[in-house]
Amino acid sequence: MRSDKKNLIVDLTFDFSLDVINFSEKLRELKKFEMSSQIFRSGTSVGANTREAQNAESKKDFIHKFKIAAKKADEVEYWLELCEQSEHYPSSKKLIEKLKPIIKIISKIISSSKGG
Repeated sequence: MRSDKKNLIVDLTFDFSLDVINFSEKLRELKKFEMSSQIFRSGTSVGANTREAQNAESKKDFIHKFKIAAKKADEVEYWLELCEQSEHYPSSKKLIEKLKPIIKIISKIISSSKGG
């Protein structure tokens, strides 16, 4: 299924992962190690699973990889919202705003791949 053509969701999730890395490093500088690790793992996993889906062995595998990406997107959104609401963490508003369209696109990919 992999193609060398531009792929919007792959590009968006890759860019999001880079932003997650930067935010995680900022948290590490503030000694917020646990939150940094949670955000790093779940945030970069969105892009990793999206990229994996491009090499899926079947349609079912493709959908499965995107479902994992959707779960990880929901998880990182949770951690980012905690940061945004806590007075002890830097603002994560920009990351949350970048994540919203990614979640919508992934949901659309899953539903259209299922035929519904």
